[in-house]
Amino acid sequence: MTKSDLILKIILTVLCVIAFPYAALFTILLLGFGGMWGVTIVLCVLVIPLLIPVIWLKKRKVYLIGFGAYLLCCVLLIGTQVGINVYNDSITIDVAPNINPHEYLPFDENSGIVRLDSQTLSFDGLPAEELPTIDGATAAFPVYSAFVNAVYPETTKLYDGVFEYNNTVGGYHLLAQKKTDLFIGAYPSREQIAFAEENGTTYAYTQIGYEAFVFFVHKDNPIESLTLEQIKGIYSGEITNWQEVGGHDEKIVPFQRNEGSGSQSMFLRLMGDTPVLEPDTKTQIGGMGEVIEEVADYKNKSTSIGFSFRYYVEGMIKNPDIKMIAVNGVAPTKENIKNGTYAIIAPVYAVTYEGNPKKSVGQLIEWILSEEGQYIINETGYVGIGE
Repeated sequence: MTKSDLILKIILTVLCVIAFPYAALFTILLLGFGGMWGVTIVLCVLVIPLLIPVIWLKKRKVYLIGFGAYLLCCVLLIGTQVGINVYNDSITIDVAPNINPHEYLPFDENSGIVRLDSQTLSFDGLPAEELPTIDGATAAFPVYSAFVNAVYPETTKLYDGVFEYNNTVGGYHLLAQKKTDLFIGAYPSREQIAFAEENGTTYAYTQIGYEAFVFFVHKDNPIESLTLEQIKGIYSGEITNWQEVGGHDEKIVPFQRNEGSGSQSMFLRLMGDTPVLEPDTKTQIGGMGEVIEEVADYKNKSTSIGFSFRYYVEGMIKNPDIKMIAVNGVAPTKENIKNGTYAIIAPVYAVTYEGNPKKSVGQLIEWILSEEGQYIINETGYVGIGE
């Protein structure tokens, strides 16, 4: 072998070695396309290293033995990872704080809303600019969509400038800027109130119902009830193992929601002066609205605990793999909300802003408090204020 041949072989070998990890990277990135994309990229990853024994013919046997051992290691590693993923999927609960709003649209015969044609209030014939622009939290969407169905013109459509769905974070942001007239949902966070004040807006609250704030665990978790003190201990980091509260010897993974969401704001009010454990990126879950948040799943594994509102968990998500736990020995049932024995009751509000010039806003709020409006609230799954 001449010196120039040796140099050429070394150069080609170096190029192959450099190309291989890049091909592996592209495989990871492009396998998501599936089909022929995946097959093609995998073949490229395998073919590139096999060019080396073509370059070094006399050393091919040793190389191929080493390459075979390498592939075996890869297969074992990939197999292990696949096994871990399958196991994680088997114990993972997806109670993503998102809904498909098209399942709860007004004026749709297939809608899941409570149907009522109001006999006491109608906005038919009212110009669009005089209609109350209504928005709300994710869990409240079926409620205020039913309001729209009951009193708004049948021409009203989702995202038409009158009937909106921007979740708690987006909804309060728009209300603070007076771009909407009415928000249905939980009480705002301190930051949301401060943002309203920065925009010269003062929120006006009208309670229209009650709801339970609930904590849930995996169905296989033996825990059935926690005290308020234990919940605060878990979320402050003082209690870190389920064994400390009567469960298995497993680390507790406490999930939280994204800042500004209705459930996170309620959670922080519940914690009060108790320091809250700082969540990492895996245990702080977004959701209920914006595109990126909608993609993120609220994942709860067998050793973790999460929180939400009762109707959202029980009436909308209906995931058979989770169970809501009792607090202080009292289950979060509708009856226990009515009789006041459940420990964490959350008011549901119709929120507007002081000085709203639309007469129809006051009319709508008054109607929501009427027998018809309260019927929708109760039949949807919440508890009316007269109950």
